[in-house]
Amino acid sequence: MDPRVIDLYNDYIHGDMPRRQFLKRLAGIAGSAAAATALLPLIDSNFAWGQQVDPKDERLQTGYASYAGSQANVRAYVARPARIKTPRPGILVIHENRGLNAHIEDVARRAALEGFIAVAPDGLSYVGGAPEDQEAARDLFRQSDQEIITADVIRGLGYLQSRDDCSGKIGSVGFCYGGGVALQCAVAEPAADACVMFYGNALDAAQVERVSVPLMMNYAGNDPRINAGIPSFRKLLDEHEVAYSLHMYPGTGHGFHNDTSQARYNGKAAKLAWRRTMSFFDHYLNIRGDDDD
Repeated sequence: MDPRVIDLYNDYIHGDMPRRQFLKRLAGIAGSAAAATALLPLIDSNFAWGQQVDPKDERLQTGYASYAGSQANVRAYVARPARIKTPRPGILVIHENRGLNAHIEDVARRAALEGFIAVAPDGLSYVGGAPEDQEAARDLFRQSDQEIITADVIRGLGYLQSRDDCSGKIGSVGFCYGGGVALQCAVAEPAADACVMFYGNALDAAQVERVSVPLMMNYAGNDPRINAGIPSFRKLLDEHEVAYSLHMYPGTGHGFHNDTSQARYNGKAAKLAWRRTMSFFDHYLNIRGDDDD
């Protein structure tokens, strides 16, 4: 895949580029409209590709719940192991810049299969919820109040703590926009006990000063916009003696964990990053116990 195609798609999903302009520019790179049309199935999101765990998997209990947001109730997808005898740690799974969708729900199910109580909020709940159309979801996200979206997502930490099936130990993981919010959970009230970011924005100096929980950052090797902030972020983390691990995945681009876009997805890196993430949570959230059937 021509790297210019990936860069163009990233510009499209992270900005306000109309679909028509995106297709025109894609045709310019591909050489013709026909060639661009052939590339589209490899670039656009296809949730069928990203379904690793069947929504009806009998090992899980899944459904939707709601909790109080700053403006309205927040709708959240919940996935948990079907048979547990004692409360388990929770993980807040935070979406990209398009609100809750089938891909993030699948990521929540993946976490639940590891034994966690996974909650994935829809930050767009206060404006009616994320549309299924991903361009419409992107536009609605961009037009909505980012402070409200972020505050409503982070309130999911308190919701998790309130659940009878949650042990009170909570982690956060997020992707792109959600990656930055996952790190903000380290300085929220209540705060997460461990936080994992995938190619998201770094914390600022004032936030880093308040971090007292371990962090993990997963970065794509070819992601100039995000990676430009790594040196200063690491400097702050080191100055304040924050416990953290940082992993760089060479040869990958922004969104390498999102398996709904085959052009951006890197299976080897995504699986390694996910294993590291689950091991990180296993360690810091004390998941292992004797309560499984």
